[in-house]
Amino acid sequence: MVKGRKITGGKYRDFRKKKKHSLEGIPRKVKLRETKQKTIKGRGKTIKNVLLSTDKANIIDPKAKKAKKATITNVLETPSNRFLARQNILVKGAIIETDIGKAKITNRPSQEGSVQAVLVQE
Repeated sequence: MVKGRKITGGKYRDFRKKKKHSLEGIPRKVKLRETKQKTIKGRGKTIKNVLLSTDKANIIDPKAKKAKKATITNVLETPSNRFLARQNILVKGAIIETDIGKAKITNRPSQEGSVQAVLVQE
């Protein structure tokens, strides 16, 4: 069978062209650098603050139940994609090295304006 064709030999055609609201957005990768933010206008006059790069994180210590602001030094591993850790890209689930200790990112930095993390027990 030829790809994109029906059994009868006819072509599959799109029922309509793509509209602007259904197009994909630009993928944002939060790098480990000096903090840089951007505001994005959404539908219905919504405004979203997104990160482009950062070197700070809000880290929660589960034992002390306190939050501290820490400086990120390195991205150790990323379970979703190992190549992201090599490029020092911050994503949800990534294990980061900070001046307090190792922490795991719990939010999505590319869609929110900050990095939230929880200390990992060693």
